[in-house]
Amino acid sequence: MTNTRKPAQSTFEGFTDEERAAMKDHAKELKAAARRGSRADKAAEEEAAVVAKIAEMRDSDRVMAERIHAVVRASAPGLAPKLWYGMPAYARDGKVVCFFQSAGKFKARYATLGFSDQAHLDEGSMWPTSFALPRLTAADEALIGTLVKSAAQ
Repeated sequence: MTNTRKPAQSTFEGFTDEERAAMKDHAKELKAAARRGSRADKAAEEEAAVVAKIAEMRDSDRVMAERIHAVVRASAPGLAPKLWYGMPAYARDGKVVCFFQSAGKFKARYATLGFSDQAHLDEGSMWPTSFALPRLTAADEALIGTLVKSAAQ
């Protein structure tokens, strides 16, 4: 008996230009991290890279990213800023805890604040790991501060 069924068609069309760019950004970040000297130099360079990346963003994303950067630094000073796939991120012991993804990064209609599995946000059997940010209010900043503080513990 021969199999007359056709193989299933794959819908995978490869990575988008934006995804490829993010992977290239990550490769550059890894190479730069391998070249750095002292821990203090590395931390200063990573913070400067985050600030520079934020400055490159379009106006609405840049304003949100600057505010989130300030909130994270104030709420969880133990988290270290670093670039992660070309996005501002904040790490504990080198592992990303949270990150900001601009709307422009992947041509989305809103920016995203995300938390990795390193974040200590576990609550019950289900909890959110990312938040859509079409804009940022004072109440949102307060909530982000609370979440980041918990995540960083």
